[in-house]
Amino acid sequence: MPIKLTSTNISALLVLCIISLNIGCTRERDDKPNIVFIMADDMGYGDVGSYNQDSKIQTANMDKLATEGLMFTHVHTPSSLCTPTRYGLLTGRYCWRTRLKEWVLADFYGDTPLIEEERMTIASMLKNEGYKTACIGKWHVGMTWNTKDGRPASYDEEDNVDFTKPVIGGPIERGFDYFFGTAGCSTSDPPYCFIENKKTISIPNVMIPEEMDARPGVVKGLMASDWSQEDVDVRLTEKAVDYIANHQTNHPDDPFFLYFVPSSPHIPWMVPDFMKGKTEEGARGDLVALVDWCVGQITEALEEYGLDDNTLIIVTSDNGPRKGANGHKSAGEFKGYKSQIWDGGHRVPFIAKWPGRIKPGTKSDEVFSLTDMMATFAALHDVELPANTAEDSYNVLPALLGGTTRENKMRPRVFHSGNGVFAIQQGDWKLIQGTKGSGSGKDRAHADSLLVVGQLYNLTNDPFERSDLWDKYPEKVIELNRLLEYIKN
Repeated sequence: MPIKLTSTNISALLVLCIISLNIGCTRERDDKPNIVFIMADDMGYGDVGSYNQDSKIQTANMDKLATEGLMFTHVHTPSSLCTPTRYGLLTGRYCWRTRLKEWVLADFYGDTPLIEEERMTIASMLKNEGYKTACIGKWHVGMTWNTKDGRPASYDEEDNVDFTKPVIGGPIERGFDYFFGTAGCSTSDPPYCFIENKKTISIPNVMIPEEMDARPGVVKGLMASDWSQEDVDVRLTEKAVDYIANHQTNHPDDPFFLYFVPSSPHIPWMVPDFMKGKTEEGARGDLVALVDWCVGQITEALEEYGLDDNTLIIVTSDNGPRKGANGHKSAGEFKGYKSQIWDGGHRVPFIAKWPGRIKPGTKSDEVFSLTDMMATFAALHDVELPANTAEDSYNVLPALLGGTTRENKMRPRVFHSGNGVFAIQQGDWKLIQGTKGSGSGKDRAHADSLLVVGQLYNLTNDPFERSDLWDKYPEKVIELNRLLEYIKN
């Protein structure tokens, strides 16, 4: 029977429409969670207590996140070093497709931007979706410094750099609304100063002291007079907490993406006083504990401002660790360490929490790479990525939400070592191309050996890569070599 329209039910319908519109608006905002992506520097699979019950490092905040969210056991970085992983994460593209074929950016003042000006990043994509975006911490994918005579600086021109001029091609020009951090490795690469947006906070005008220069891995260079090696991550964490507070004051109706990238536990292992001696491993372990403290400060800020329920928070690392001290297994039981091609070099902890969307206290062995974050965040927002964007990124949103994807296991993932050695994993199998060694240090693969020398492992039966099956399964070697060469070309 048709409903007769009266002034009364017309008013009721209008009320329902208004309520529906309001619900729609709320749902649209709820479908765009805040995203906090925390990526430590050189933190290994075995460093976090949730991943290693025998860890000599206390990581209460990360362990708490694991009980409140989802802990992944088979997540990898595209490289076992920092610059290529950061490029891969931000662009969804393997870094070896750029000019950087091995190692990391290390020209300091001559490190022009690795991310092309026109290339979409996670930040620019989310910005297009209405997000406010911030990068706080280590950048290390290149920026251009200017000289006093008005041209781009080169590697050996530290004395001629004009630190009063804006840097070019940094985070602000690659999709981020706000940046506070350092150009390269915060505690080992010059210049030792903080940059806010496009300008240095304090001018680097003194040479680093001898005791700092004597530390392992530290490159001699100019430092701001108020610089403190021990307090870098404390300062970065304060800025991250301030960003969350300021966002809630100034943009409470907008979602935000916070890419927080501390320097710990990267060398030279200079620990702030309040963290010294906190672990049984030593200085490096104390810096892992500092990362845990950073995580705790940020999660507390989210709770304080009522953002916890609608925030996807992820904690991971840019590559595997250096070898642990005092019996601590920094890579867990996995073979290899930072810069190496074995799993210990690129298998990392990955914890995700999103109340109401991710079931608490769960664990997943779904395989994915940090390069997959671009396509995954795009899928989260129903964004269709343009052609020639995130070419090496797969959508793993079902895995991130605790499910499985049938085709995901057979998706090939490519890994890269410090010396540019390639590996590929597909299904149960992992092939390392061109070497019987680690792919780091003096060990290199040569063009004439790529298809005739290598390693083959069945990771389902042999997750710790102890039994090389290269000679036993020549058909699998041929198959994976062909697939890897196809992807490389």
